[in-house]
Amino acid sequence: MSVQSIGIIGTGLMGRGIAEVAALAGLRTTLVKYTPGDADKSRRAIAASLDKAVARGKLDGERRDLALSLLTVTAERESLRHTDFVVESVVEDLDVKRDLFADLERRVDTDTVLATNTSSLRVGQVGALLRRVDRLLGLHFFSPVPAMKLVEIAPTRETAPFAVEKARALVQALGKTEVLVGDSSGYIVNRLLVPYLLDGIAALESGLAAPSDIDTAMRLGCGHPMGPLALSDLIGLDVVYAMARTLYREHHDRRYSPPALLRRLVLANQLGKKSGAGIYDYSCDPPIANPNLRAPAPPQCEPDEPRAGA
Repeated sequence: MSVQSIGIIGTGLMGRGIAEVAALAGLRTTLVKYTPGDADKSRRAIAASLDKAVARGKLDGERRDLALSLLTVTAERESLRHTDFVVESVVEDLDVKRDLFADLERRVDTDTVLATNTSSLRVGQVGALLRRVDRLLGLHFFSPVPAMKLVEIAPTRETAPFAVEKARALVQALGKTEVLVGDSSGYIVNRLLVPYLLDGIAALESGLAAPSDIDTAMRLGCGHPMGPLALSDLIGLDVVYAMARTLYREHHDRRYSPPALLRRLVLANQLGKKSGAGIYDYSCDPPIANPNLRAPAPPQCEPDEPRAGA
């Protein structure tokens, strides 16, 4: 069961990443902007990512040009009508996702498979307003999508076999590896990953060691490519916090209870790499520990350290 075309709703980092790998795989790809704003900005971001791959010798120019020719970026959901597969990647808000899927169901063909990229919300709850829940499943990609090889496929009890098989075909067409999981908050990876990230933040909060030492210990002591604090900043502290709260509500397990430091940073809009500061301060190159970890203070670099982008 092959997939020839795919639609993605949501032009954040995850949505753009899915669109990029889909177009590179030769699929007709439609990326739909969910929020107001310039849709062309997302196309330029994907083009820049592909250009970088060409510059590094990981992609040839002809394949880049073909991928861009297969990519449409728009704000019109009606453009998804005849796509084989639609993946939602918008804000982690249950009501928003429910309304979006109810709207999509009216627009797409009857055999189009609908998928949510969520891993913290239950798929069955996301599809509560659908008339046909048999074509809905979870399809959880990992960031950055072009580099990460795993996709978690999460059918509900009502998901039809044809939808699961089409999801498998899509994942394999993208050059990824799928694992099949039950419809449970967190699936496999986040259920195991979130306590690790929270423990890293709690260790920092307790004064066990500096952020860089905690990360170095886990990289060199356990062979992890990134330490828990740098990884939390990369994912986004707001995302880590939201996953932790959802998992805590779902499982009532103290392992998912967010540390006070995480909550404080999120409330201060210090969300990690995407906001310029989180556990680390990214205005310095290389990043240093965020001075606000202990007490509010303006970020500062050593006098001889260059500013990022200088």
